[in-house]
Amino acid sequence: MLELLINKEEKLKTIMLVENGILLEKHDEHEHQQRLEGNIYLGKVVNVLKGMQVAFIDIGANRHALIKLSDVLPKIDVTKNETIKDTSIEKELKVGENILIQIKKDGTANKGAKVSKHINLPGRFVVLMPDCEIVTVSQKIENEEKREKLVSIAKKYLASNMGAILRTSSQDVTEECIKKDIEELQEKWKQIQKKVMQIKEYPALIYNNEALIRRTVMDIVDRGLEKIIVNDKAIYENIKNLLLSIKPINVELEEKVNLFEVYSLNNQIEKMEKRKIWLKSGAFITIDRTEALTAIDVNTGKYVGKRDLEETIYNVNQEATMEIAKQVRLRDIGGIIIIDYIDMHIEENKKKIQEFLQECFKKDRAKTQLIGFTKLNLFEMTRKNMCNNEYYGED
Repeated sequence: MLELLINKEEKLKTIMLVENGILLEKHDEHEHQQRLEGNIYLGKVVNVLKGMQVAFIDIGANRHALIKLSDVLPKIDVTKNETIKDTSIEKELKVGENILIQIKKDGTANKGAKVSKHINLPGRFVVLMPDCEIVTVSQKIENEEKREKLVSIAKKYLASNMGAILRTSSQDVTEECIKKDIEELQEKWKQIQKKVMQIKEYPALIYNNEALIRRTVMDIVDRGLEKIIVNDKAIYENIKNLLLSIKPINVELEEKVNLFEVYSLNNQIEKMEKRKIWLKSGAFITIDRTEALTAIDVNTGKYVGKRDLEETIYNVNQEATMEIAKQVRLRDIGGIIIIDYIDMHIEENKKKIQEFLQECFKKDRAKTQLIGFTKLNLFEMTRKNMCNNEYYGED
């Protein structure tokens, strides 16, 4: 059974996705550090750096947001061999001008948020892209006939100068469902434009994405979710109201109880916070996160195998692969990930490990790209954080 648990403790909300008692995802939201991803602002350009081809935007936060040249220029359609025009940041943005942008990645203690002029409005089945005529489909929908059909349906209902991404959840729904989603999103965009015209003081928040809970519920409601359990009455009521416009899901209120304890999740949470994770065989993996990348090392530990060395190594690497996929998803590790598997000398075994890793990541909502083994025998991959992933059209 796939369940969503939402635990409220004073100024902290924790959202946990659990399947048959196994913790799959965990996301925290502190009251004083609410996520801004997806919010739309009418900001003001305060600085343009020619040498870096970036600009800084005042959005009313403690730190100015950063926008790159590629996030200022119109999106290109690679299927039509379009190319980015030859220009520079100072030609596109001027200090003092107002600009409508969307938060793509929250800021940190040392850096401001990353923003873009490419607005994405996520719905249940569709991500609407205003001022962009590109229509595409989630990479997770592989059937070419189904992809073409979805594109054809979307184009029937999209207004001029509107693009869209058909999400993974769109592949098994009716045309009417997709039509309704597009119409609701286009109406939302009209309301945003209307609000922009009424703004007299800058910067200003135009659209609040209500990031974490709303996004999570909308994203997993069509992925087999059977139950939502909440320990706070206000959140319970909000979710009930949200589901009225989506689909009926069993929502239970277990007021003022600690869901970590009731559902015995503390041990799993403690494990995900450790650098060293032991496997059932006696082998272990270590996870080291740096600013540039995440390094994962596989070790045989206490496991000595039963037959030959290559089989022992393959068995450890296979068991480690399953745990790596689980921990990467659970810890929401993003960016470049380097896996130092125990060296395998048979190419077929390397191929099997890569295929198994790809299979293990199939249920991950985040976009992953498996590059493969490098010349140094390290496995390279990338993953998008959930905070700026499929919900903004990158699944």
